Amino acid sequence: MRICRRDFLSGSLAGATGFAFSGCRPNGERPAAEVSGKAAGRGNPIAVSTYSFWRYRSGEKLAIDACIRMAGEMGFDAVEILEVQMQRKDNATLQALKREALVAGLDLCGLSTHQGFVSPDPEVRQKNVQRTIASVELAYALGIPTMRVNTGRWGTSKNFDALMANRGIEPPLAGYTDEDAYPWVIEGFEQVLPTAERCGVVLGLENHWGLGRTPQGVMRIVEAVASPWLQVTMDTGNFLEDPYDRLEQLGPKTVFVQAKTYYGGGIWYTLDLDYDRIAGILRRHDYRGYVSLEFEGHEDPKTAIPKSLAMLRRALAG
Repeated sequence: MRICRRDFLSGSLAGATGFAFSGCRPNGERPAAEVSGKAAGRGNPIAVSTYSFWRYRSGEKLAIDACIRMAGEMGFDAVEILEVQMQRKDNATLQALKREALVAGLDLCGLSTHQGFVSPDPEVRQKNVQRTIASVELAYALGIPTMRVNTGRWGTSKNFDALMANRGIEPPLAGYTDEDAYPWVIEGFEQVLPTAERCGVVLGLENHWGLGRTPQGVMRIVEAVASPWLQVTMDTGNFLEDPYDRLEQLGPKTVFVQAKTYYGGGIWYTLDLDYDRIAGILRRHDYRGYVSLEFEGHEDPKTAIPKSLAMLRRALAG
């Protein structure tokens, strides 16, 4: 490929001085980005959660290295790991996963965890603090910069299917209210934060049932903790009614996005999400980070996941 010396010199000088030059462009025309004074936009990097290949379906719990290889073959930019899907966590396995991602040309961009601080029992909460600290250290060992965290929930639903049948609404334990639980959750995250800061892992509190079922609940906790190491993981599919206004409220603190699709009909429910509109929300808040696909439908992942990637590429092209 022929490199024009004037283009090279003008690009170098532009970077040093802030000026742009026409170089070898025909008729001395400048790109629109130069004329407007703004850098050309880029799309969000698109990841896929290993959950997309599993979805808690019996007999389909793929190994993480297999998910990484499939993600690379499908053309993703990164992989988000669902911790409960990991079958081994010894150091040799973790370093092998990092190598697998390197060879596939992928980032390991997120770790999705499960913990719960919504319990009146201090011992239960402390066990979950230690569990979350261990997950932060796991993310650090994998070179992962952000980790999805939850508030936890009361556990009064018979099971997750019953919770979904009730649209994510769950009554508190007898004698308690949600107001009792907020201090427990805030204290739990405050105990985890020193480890998160030491490891350089940003916690992203997800709008994910429990006290995180509403944007007000998520933001109340994040703002009370008031640390750059606890921000928001925005899940596009966890507001079952009026999602766009609610996602907008999370925008200012969002450091990671999980994007749901439901090809073949959802396992628990189906939402008709407008990703052009969601992309507009992200752009308004200057969100440039990862968007991680969580496919949650009945269609074969081998066809639904590439279909989802193509749709997200179009919507988030920049």
